[in-house]
This record gives sequence, C-alpha cells and structure tokens, in this order.
Amino acid sequence: MSENVVRLHKDPEPPADAGTVTTLTVVPDPAPAPPVPLWVRSGRAIKTAATHERTKTTVRAVARHGLYTFNGGRIVARRTWDGRTGARYERMIRAAEAAGNNELAEEWEERLQRFREARHRRRMDLLHSPVEVAKGVAVGTGMGIGTLVALGVVMAINNGDVKDVITPLAATIDFIGLLIRIVQVVWGPALTIGPFLALLALWAVGSKQQAAPQWALPASARSSEGEPITPSIVVKALRDLGIAPLKNAIKEMGDAGASMLGPITIAGCGVEVDVTLPSGVSTIEVQKRRRKLAENLTRHEHELFITIPEAARTVRLWIADSGALDEPIGPSPLVTDETLTANYKTGKAPWGQDLRGDAAALSLYQRHLLITGLSNQGKTAAVRSLALWAALDKTVEFRIADLKGAGDWNMFDGLATVLIQGPTDEHVIEATEMVEGLVAEMERRMDQRRRDPNTVFTPLIGIVDEAQVAFMCPAKDEDKRPYGGSAATSRYFMAVRKVHNQGRVVDVLLWEGTQDPTDQNLPKLVREGAHTRASLVVGTESQAKMALGDKAVDGGAAPHLLRQGLDKGTLVVASDGIAIPAGQTSITVRTHFIDDDEATAIAERAKALRDGVTTLHAIERGEKRDPLADIASVLGDAARLRTQEVINRLAALNADAYGKWSFLDLKRVLDGTGAEPYKSDGVMVVGRDRLARALADRDADGSASAS
Repeated sequence: MSENVVRLHKDPEPPADAGTVTTLTVVPDPAPAPPVPLWVRSGRAIKTAATHERTKTTVRAVARHGLYTFNGGRIVARRTWDGRTGARYERMIRAAEAAGNNELAEEWEERLQRFREARHRRRMDLLHSPVEVAKGVAVGTGMGIGTLVALGVVMAINNGDVKDVITPLAATIDFIGLLIRIVQVVWGPALTIGPFLALLALWAVGSKQQAAPQWALPASARSSEGEPITPSIVVKALRDLGIAPLKNAIKEMGDAGASMLGPITIAGCGVEVDVTLPSGVSTIEVQKRRRKLAENLTRHEHELFITIPEAARTVRLWIADSGALDEPIGPSPLVTDETLTANYKTGKAPWGQDLRGDAAALSLYQRHLLITGLSNQGKTAAVRSLALWAALDKTVEFRIADLKGAGDWNMFDGLATVLIQGPTDEHVIEATEMVEGLVAEMERRMDQRRRDPNTVFTPLIGIVDEAQVAFMCPAKDEDKRPYGGSAATSRYFMAVRKVHNQGRVVDVLLWEGTQDPTDQNLPKLVREGAHTRASLVVGTESQAKMALGDKAVDGGAAPHLLRQGLDKGTLVVASDGIAIPAGQTSITVRTHFIDDDEATAIAERAKALRDGVTTLHAIERGEKRDPLADIASVLGDAARLRTQEVINRLAALNADAYGKWSFLDLKRVLDGTGAEPYKSDGVMVVGRDRLARALADRDADGSASAS
C-alpha cells in the first residue's frame, strides 16, 4: 500500500496529477497541563530556600553563636556555684561511693568539712568588718588630711604665703571632683554597653569550650578528624555505651564522672587513659562494645584499642588521632643505617613502632617464632625483616624453605645454607627433610652438650614460609608415612614438635609463617610451641585465639578487628621478647616494610661479613657420599673454615650422612690426606688449599692405579 506525502505548505505549482484527491485528518493539539497550584509552588520554593547550603550555614552560625553565649553563661554559673559552695566536693564524694572507693570518699568528706569551716570563719568575719572598715576609713581620712595640711605648711613656709597651707588639700578636692565628672560622663554609656560586654565574655567562654552541638559547629571542627579527647567526652562515651549499671553509676556521680578516669596522657599518635569501672560493671562488657565506644568517641573502630591492665575493674583505652593509623611509619633502621650490626644473643631486631610511636624491637634469642594472618597482609615481609637483622650477625646460619616460591627469599641465596623455593609436594618433601636435618643437628648438639656442658653453639635458624602447605601435603614416603597432617606418623609435624621441645637450649630455632589458620593447617601443639606469636589481620576471634592464644585475646588482643588490606604489616604480638606495658598480654606493632631491593642490599652487607656460604637448593638424599669432596664443597670460597662450621655445613648438606658427625669424624676422614685440621688464631680450622691438594693427590693416585 503506497502512502502519499502530505505537505502543509502551498506548492507554488500544482502537482502534475491534478485529479488526485487527498484527505487530511486534523489532529487537535493536546490539552494544556493544568497549572501548578500556588501552594505547591510556594512549598517548593520554601523547601529549596530551606535546604540551600547558604541557609544551612546561616542557621548553623546563628545557633552556634547563640548556644555559645547561653552555654557560656551556664559554664560561668557552674564555676561560680562550685567556687562558693561545696557542690564540687559533694560530687566527688558521690563518685567515690559509686566506684566503691570508701577511702577516697572519706578523704573528700574531710576536705568538704575543712571548706565549710573556712567559709564559716569568713562569714563570721563579715559581721565585724563594717565597724573595722569604718574605723579604717576614718583613720585613713584623718591621716590623709593631716598629711596634706603638713605638706601645705611646708609649702607656705617655703613660699612665704600663708594661703599655700590649703593648696594640696584644694588640689586633692579638685581631683576628686574631676573623677566624679568623669564617672558621670561614662556611667550612662557604660550601663548601655556593659550588658553587651558581659554577653561577649560569656560567648568567649562558650566558644573556647565549643559548647554547642556537633551539627552547629563549623566544618573544620566537625570534620572526620574527630574531637580532641577530654574527660567529659570519655565519660559521655561510656555513659552512652548501653550498659545500665555503668550509666546509672555515672548519673549518680553527676558531672564528676571523670573521677573514673586516670590522667589522659599523650601516647604516640593518640592518647591513653585508664578507666576504673564502677562496681557491677565487667571489663568484658566494655570490650564487647568496642565499635560503639569508638563511635561515641568520634573514632573508627580500628582507632580504639581496649586492653586490661593489672588493676582490678580497669580498662585501658588507647585512642588514636583520627586518621593517624593510616599514615605510614618511617623506614627501617636496617635501611637507613648501613653501619648497623646485630647480636643474636644480646640484641633486639628493630621491627617497627608500637601505637605510642616508640620503637618496637624483638629479641630472637632462643625463641621459636610463629606469624600468621590472612593472605597478602605482610607476613613474609615481617618474617624476612627479622631474618635480615639476624643475618647481620655472622654466626647465625639459616636454612630456609619458602613454600610459596614467589622469589621473596632470593636474596638469601649465598647467605642461607639451604634455600628451597616452590609450592609442590616435592618441595614439601625437601622442606620436611630440611626440618628433620634441624632435628639431627639438635640431637648432635644435645649429645655434645652431655659430653661437655660448657659447649657454646652458634645459632641455627630454620624458616618455613607458608607452612600450611606442608601441613596440608597429601604425599607419603616409601614407608607410607605422610609428610603432612598432624598425626603421630606425620613427618613434618613430628620434626617441628621435636625442634620445639628441645631445640632452643642448643640454639636450634624454627620460625614459621602461615596464613588463614585452622586446626588442620596449624595444629594446636605446633602453635603452642612458639615462644613469640604474632598475628596480622585474621577473619574471626577463634582464629585470633589460634594465632595468639586464649589468654592474649581475652586480655584485649584483637587481630580479628584489624582491617584487611588497610592494616597491612600491623601485627598483634604476644611474646616475652618484646617490651609490653605492665598488665597487658600483647602489644600492637606497625612493622617497617623493607622492599626486595632494600632487602637485597642488606643481604649483601650480611654476605660481606661471612667467608662465603654455599647454598643448597635441594636436599640431597639416598646417594653415596664422598666426604672429602663434600668438605671441599662446603668450604666454598673461604681460605679456611673452623672445624665446627665445616661440620654444621656438612649437616646442612646431608643430614642423613653428616647429621651426627663430630670433630672426631671429621678428623678421621682428613687424617692421612694432608688436609688435617690445624690451629689458626687459636682455633682448629680446615684449609681450602690443603684440601684441594689432597683431592688432586687422590685423583692422581686413582689415575695411576687405573693405568
């Protein structure tokens, strides 16, 4: 069906087919919209005007300054009333009674009695004061007139004019008259201006105290930076916590609820205050309401830490300056001080800063270590920073198994005697045999200690990063013994337990890093065997207890309340190797981050302290050993090496073959080869050149025999 085009304007020429008839359908215009009623338009205009930002700013300003004046008057009136009456003492008495402190209540009652006695004496003195004042005025007036007349007599004698006798008195009368005229002139305006000056003074008091609601304060004062922490703010926050006995006790205390508080002291990037709770309020009730208390203090939850000190019925609040915990801390001293050295026995590793801003340092001496947390929160960096510090003590030997295999420990190649990197079952098997090598070395040292109790051993630190991979490994050996798991037949589990049980006494230590702890990937006996336990953010309170123990978490440790992704590197530490405030069971540490380049530079400094270390990247097992060649291998580039160090490196090379070696075994192999141990600087050593000649002679003899 064809359609005709309908033109609404007149064509200058008629179309060729004049006989065609077009039918037009006229469509009426739509009905106009009904007018908006006046009351609707007026309402919209009023709403726009009322909600405009300028209107809000004006209303806030008017309310703020009006309330400054009104509340300033209340503050002045309260101060005046407190100064003239015993109200302050009565509030203190009620506060002490509400807190159950009868001795303090009696002390304030004695002060009130002394205040009342002094006030009574002052009032009795006022009864006699009019007579005394009248006598004083009369005597003063008489003496003044006499003095002026005497001065006039002197002037008259000097000038020879008797009229000068009254000149000083007349001048004084004229001066008094001038003062009266000045008062008459000023009095009227003063009566007019005086009330305005009084209101201005009240406004100044209210403004200084910011005595207005938050919504009325200027933007700078009600920003997200939070209010300054004052006793009244802390008391209000506790009152509004939703604990009925606490609220009622504070009401009975009146405005003196601040008597519950100890001094508010500056502590790093925040403040700290001890709160003595009234009778009937448990510390656990306050701990459970951490988020609400933080919000009452105009802070985020992570900016409030609640711990339990030694004092009974007391909680310690550390309240951060708003946003301060999101600011990075400075670089590690390991990075900034290239002359820094370490002492495993007496020194402490610089790990970071506590919440007070003080340096947090950890002693590693004879302490097994466990660090856990969720993935990608800084666990490896925290462990590695401790290892880098310990590496600056040249006596420390490392054996490292990184079961993530991402290259985080590459800088220890040439520094550790064993470095295993990878996540496969084969890597777990090698890591297990590495830990079993620690057990063999521990048993050798224990045997030597039994023969010579005065033997001093060099520290040997085994590190297993991502240890949960080992515990969850399904592989089994040829005897069907599992490498993973937590059964009595589990090779990794049993090796860790043996090191935990006796390793520290002979300086054989084990450090483990795990993530997302459960009973399966971090067995109870293993986590409780660590002397230093630290946790990054974890998901639940039960995981926090796995990481740190029930006592630490019940005492206020809360790694489960840290923020994933935002609190990277922040650790909650439970250890006797770090300074923890008295009465607390843990401390929160913000660790220094050392990146890979910085870690490599520190590792190079550590390598320069040593004679050269041969790093094994796999645990050799099952093959027949050549002791002489192995000794040459562990000597590396060193011109000579102490015999004990040679034995230690052989044990690291192959625990099965050399784990139980002593000096006698080493001497037996080298005797008659020309590479026998000899004394140098008072210690027995093995020389590289002598050993090389012995190997060359042996090879030459072997070639001659073959020919």
